[in-house]
Amino acid sequence: MAGEAAETIDKSLLWNGGRSPFSVSYGKMMMWFFLVSDALTFSGLLVAYSYARHAFTGAWPIGEQVFHAMPFLSGSFPLLYVALMTFILIISSVTMVLAVEAGHRLDDKGVIKWLGLTIIGGFIFLGSQAWEWSHFIHGSPGYIVAADNSRYYLTEEIPHGLTAMDVSEFGLIANRGGDDERIITGQEAITIYNGNLQHVQGANMTINEYGPPQYANFFFFITGFHGFHVFSGVLINIIVFIGVLKGTYRRLGHYEMVEKTGLYWHFVDLVWVFVFTFFYLI
Repeated sequence: MAGEAAETIDKSLLWNGGRSPFSVSYGKMMMWFFLVSDALTFSGLLVAYSYARHAFTGAWPIGEQVFHAMPFLSGSFPLLYVALMTFILIISSVTMVLAVEAGHRLDDKGVIKWLGLTIIGGFIFLGSQAWEWSHFIHGSPGYIVAADNSRYYLTEEIPHGLTAMDVSEFGLIANRGGDDERIITGQEAITIYNGNLQHVQGANMTINEYGPPQYANFFFFITGFHGFHVFSGVLINIIVFIGVLKGTYRRLGHYEMVEKTGLYWHFVDLVWVFVFTFFYLI
């Protein structure tokens, strides 16, 4: 019966090709292939980060204690600025949806307006991430590692370099966060300073004040890799934006390029949700 049914189908339809199996264009299908492969890359990085955190036997940094600063404001605002960055990126995904919808209607002005807002949102996110990196690298006043491996935290930042007199005047915090927390000044603070092994402040690829070196290494690589994707997305959106201004897609009769860049932009936004969860919330 199966053979008889096959005979009723025109062989040219079976073997000549030229049709998309999923009724999508070649460009959109290749974009989906790329996004799936990129998703596997990010998944591998986040799994590696999770394993390193699980295998580490000491205390792992807590996101709300590390990321608590706001530009131009003093005080502690746990995760508020990161949440603002996330909100801006999500809003940019909404404007991208509206740009794609305007493209379906061949509405040049609508595409220009919403795609332009998407580009602005991307630049704001990149600038915010650069500020977050700068704050992470610079860090707090830091701490002194004493000869007995105890940590004594500085009460405030010393702009001109740490000296014994600075430590004597501003003081050191002993047992920070414990019931017996106290501030040490005067000669006792100078004695600790003279016997210090290292002054740790901020973060780099070898040591950081927040916790194990792996924490900063993963933070720089994963958030930097995502930031590179956002930067690439902004550049692509700018190129498409210029094409819309020149009327390139109107002459083609469709705005599929806007839709393809929209797929990439939504992917970048979705990945950030996972990066945000792994690094800042868990």
